Amino acid sequence: MVTLYHCADARSFRVLWALEELGVPYDLKLLPFPPRVRAPEYLEVNPLGTIPFFVDGETQMTESSAILQYLANRHGGPLGLPIDDREYGAWLNWLYLGEATLTFPQTLVLRYSRLEPKERRNPQVAEDYAKWFIARLRAVDRALETRDYLCAGRFTAADISVGYALLLAQTLGLSERFSPAVAAYWARLQDRDGFRRAKAAQAADGTPDWQV
Repeated sequence: MVTLYHCADARSFRVLWALEELGVPYDLKLLPFPPRVRAPEYLEVNPLGTIPFFVDGETQMTESSAILQYLANRHGGPLGLPIDDREYGAWLNWLYLGEATLTFPQTLVLRYSRLEPKERRNPQVAEDYAKWFIARLRAVDRALETRDYLCAGRFTAADISVGYALLLAQTLGLSERFSPAVAAYWARLQDRDGFRRAKAAQAADGTPDWQV
């Protein structure tokens, strides 16, 4: 059984969602956010103090997009694509775009609108990076012009990676800026049983402070 250290609706939600989609048994360790501050003992498990921390036997991983790739490759099923598939490159690109291009700017929105002490918050920085995120979201909008999911004509780990960025956007109040196509895509993702089960699994953790 794998172990996942997780904070509600943090990047580790990608991994939790994938585990539910695949039906892989897991031991969920719920932590308060940010764990390096509110659960300092966690630093003994993961010296970075970051979320996720994923353990599968001797394998230990901290990068959510890489864990998605690991799970898709290790467990097969519908989340991955074979390396000789003509859309494998696109799948891999979306897998990492969801984090590096879409989630990163939102972390600065989160920091400068909610996490910093009030005297250090900066609405201008938050808005600038919110606009950056929305501009980068155009790639998703374009991809959805002719399909319901990002690649291979079906739901894959690529949709989980990008879907988490949309979840964070909703938390930050940015979903009202979604195009109609992205909004409809986000609704499809939320309607998946795997997404709903992942949300239910983390419910015991309550609402994170950064979402209040």
